[in-house]
Amino acid sequence: MSLLRFGSRRGHGFSAPVMFVLVLLAVLWPKPAAAWWNDQWTLRKKITIDTGQSGAGISDAIGTTPILVRLHVGNFRFGAAKEDGGDLRFVAADDKTPLKHHVEKYDSLLGEALIWVSVADLKPGTKNDIWLYYGNQKAPTAVDAKGTYDPDTLLVYHFNDRGTPAQDVTAWANSAQTVVPAADGAIIGQGARLDGQTALTLPNSPSLVVAEGGELTWSLWVKMTATQPGAVLFSRSEGANGLTVGLDNGVAFVEVVSGGNTQRSAGGAAIAAGTWHQIAFTAKGSQITLYVDGAQAATLAAGLPTMTGVAQLGAGAPAAATPAADATAAPATPAGDAAQTPPPAASPAAAAAGFAGDIDEFQIAKVARPAGFIKLAAIGQGPDQAKLISFSVDEETSGWFSGGYFGVILRSVTLDGWVVIGLLAIMAFISWYVMVDRISYLNRVARGNEIFLKHFRETSTDISGLLQLDSQENDPSFGGELAAKQRKAIHAAPLYRLFAAGAQEIRKRFAGGGYRRLSPQAIQSIRAVLDSGFVRESQRLNRLMVMLTIAISGGPFLGLLGTVVGVMITFAAIAASGDVNVNAIAPGIAAALVATVAGLGVAIPSLFAYNYLTIRIKDVSSEMQVFVDEFITRIAESYELPDEPVKQAAE
Repeated sequence: MSLLRFGSRRGHGFSAPVMFVLVLLAVLWPKPAAAWWNDQWTLRKKITIDTGQSGAGISDAIGTTPILVRLHVGNFRFGAAKEDGGDLRFVAADDKTPLKHHVEKYDSLLGEALIWVSVADLKPGTKNDIWLYYGNQKAPTAVDAKGTYDPDTLLVYHFNDRGTPAQDVTAWANSAQTVVPAADGAIIGQGARLDGQTALTLPNSPSLVVAEGGELTWSLWVKMTATQPGAVLFSRSEGANGLTVGLDNGVAFVEVVSGGNTQRSAGGAAIAAGTWHQIAFTAKGSQITLYVDGAQAATLAAGLPTMTGVAQLGAGAPAAATPAADATAAPATPAGDAAQTPPPAASPAAAAAGFAGDIDEFQIAKVARPAGFIKLAAIGQGPDQAKLISFSVDEETSGWFSGGYFGVILRSVTLDGWVVIGLLAIMAFISWYVMVDRISYLNRVARGNEIFLKHFRETSTDISGLLQLDSQENDPSFGGELAAKQRKAIHAAPLYRLFAAGAQEIRKRFAGGGYRRLSPQAIQSIRAVLDSGFVRESQRLNRLMVMLTIAISGGPFLGLLGTVVGVMITFAAIAASGDVNVNAIAPGIAAALVATVAGLGVAIPSLFAYNYLTIRIKDVSSEMQVFVDEFITRIAESYELPDEPVKQAAE
C-alpha cells in the first residue's frame, strides 16, 4: 500500500514537467523541409521579393530583371560558405530551376557580398520567392555575368575596377575607353568619381548605335558634390543630332537635338547634393520619359535622332561643325561683311559644364523598359532595398536541427548567451541531482518506516521485548523476527534510528541491574534525546533542498540577465551595420530569449520537485512526531515506578 501511495504521488508531481517537455519538443521540433534542389548543398534560405503594397508597391509590369542581393552577417553565415562564395546557387521558386547570377563583391572576412541574380518574369503587386543555396565546399564556381542580363541589355558598368577602364559585364563587351578614379563607399560597393573635366568615354560600338525613333533605356546612380547649372551626365552627338542627360541646379533633364532643333524636358524636383539618386529615362517612338528614383519626373514629346558617334559620361559633347564653317562650300565673304554674319548657334549642352561627383551602376538597354522595371531597380539597388527584399531563416538538409527554428536560434546565440546558458546548465544538473537524491532517499525512508512500524505495533504492550540485543549488530532485533533484508531496510528508517536512540538510553539506565523502572524525570530525559534525534532526522530529510530554492528563484533572473545583455548586443550590432529590417533583428532577439527559456527550464522542474518533496518530507516529519509520542507513552507504561517499591527502596 505504501508503494502504491508513493506511485500516486509521483505521478501527480511529474505529470506537469513531462507535459511541459512534450509541448516544448512539439513546438521546437524541426519542420519537414520542402523539396531540396540538390542534397550536396547543406544550407538554403528563402529570399522574398515583395512588389506588393506591403513591400515596394509596384503595380506596373516588370518582366525579367536582375536583382541585387546584398548579403551581410545579419542575414548570411559566411563561415558556412566557401571563402570566395563559389558555392552560392540561386534557384527559382519551384526549387528546380537554377538562376543565372554573378558576384560584384564577396568579402567573407568583412562579411559583405553583392550578387546580381536574374529573376525571370517578376510579377508586380505580389510576393516572389527564390532560394539561395550554399554550404558545399566542393562546389565549383558557377557565375555567369553574361547570362545574368538579357540580350537587350547593351552595357552594364559596376565600376568595381580600380585603375582600369570600367568593364562591361554583358555579352556585348562594351567596356569603357578611358579611366576615371574609383570612389569607395558608393551606393553599390565601389563607384567612380568624375571631376567635371575628365570624361569616361564609351566605345564606338555598332551595338550602341541609336536609330531614329528607336528604343532606349538609360540609367545611372549619381551623387552630386554640389549643385551646378547645366551639369552634363551623359552626352552623345553626331552632326546636327545630339542627346544629353544632365542636372540643372539639381533638376534632372533630357535634351534632344535633331536636325539642329533642340528640345529639353521640363519639370521635376531638384535632388539634394551629397545624396545618392537614380536618374533614368526611356525612349520609344516620339516619347521620352524621365525618371528620378524610380518615379516619373518629366516627359518629352520627341524621338531619338540617329546617332553613331562616341558617347561620354561626365562631360558635354563638342559642338558640331556647320556648313558655314566649310571654306569650299561657299564663296568668300568680303571682310567688311564678316561682322554682319552671325556665328552658328551652339547647343545649350555644348556649352554646359561636366558633372562633378560620384557615379555608380550605369546601364543601357536597346528597348524601352516598363515603368515597373525602372522602379524596381531604383528600390532594389538603393537604400530602401529592405522594402523589396527580405530573407528567411536558414534551413539545413540533415540533422536534428534541419529546417527547424530551434537550430536557427541556437546558431544565433552570442558568447555572453552561452556563458549564461552554461551557468544555468550547471544549476540544472545540480537541481536534478538533488531531485533524484531526495526522491530515492525518501523512497528508502518510506519503505523502512513501513516495515518498522508494522513490527513495532504488532508487539505486545510491554516494550521490553523489543529491546533484545542482536549479538552481531548490537541493535534491537525485534525478538529475532526480522530477516537480513528487512533489517537493512529498517536501518534506513528515521523511526528506527529514533527507536534505537531511545532504547540506548533505557539500556544505560539498567546497566547496573536493580529495579527495571523509570522515574518521570528519566522519561523526560529520554524524550529530550528523541526530540534532538527528531531535529537531526529533519535536517537529514531537508539536506540539499536549499539548492532547489536557489534554482527556483535564481534561474529566471540569471536567464533574464542573459536575455537583456543579448538584446543590447543585438541592437548594437544592428546600429553598427545600419540594417534595420526585421530579418536582421529577429534572429538576435530570438537567440537572446534562449537564456530566459533556459532559466525557466531550470526553475519550473525545480519548483514542481520542491513542492512534491516538501509534501513528502512533511509527511515523514509528522510520522516521526507521532512515533515519538507513541514511543514515550509505551515506555511510560512499560517502566512505570509504583509507590510501594519506591518506599521500600528508600527504607
